[in-house]
Amino acid sequence: DIAVRKVVVDFPMVFYSRLEQTSKPVVMWLKGLGIDDSQVADMITKFPQLIGCRLEENLKPTVRWLKEVGLDDSQVAKMLTTHPHLIGSYSLEKTLKPRVQWL
Repeated sequence: DIAVRKVVVDFPMVFYSRLEQTSKPVVMWLKGLGIDDSQVADMITKFPQLIGCRLEENLKPTVRWLKEVGLDDSQVAKMLTTHPHLIGSYSLEKTLKPRVQWL
């Protein structure tokens, strides 16, 4: 499958990640945000590093902040599905907050 090859090539650390401690909780949390299985798969294909992100340190604080900024649940889900790298690549304090403040 092309998507699997892309994940393996772009994020070979998938072989080293702790499936039960990291990857599965991230996927379950995304589903809890109302993102369905096919959308989660698309997100991982776009940004394979997502399944290696730390839930408590990266993902949850960023989503919490997006809601504080005024996005509702459906807007957060849409943003994450179209731009999954935003919650895993950019520092909340150093990048995201300053850019929104600038607006």
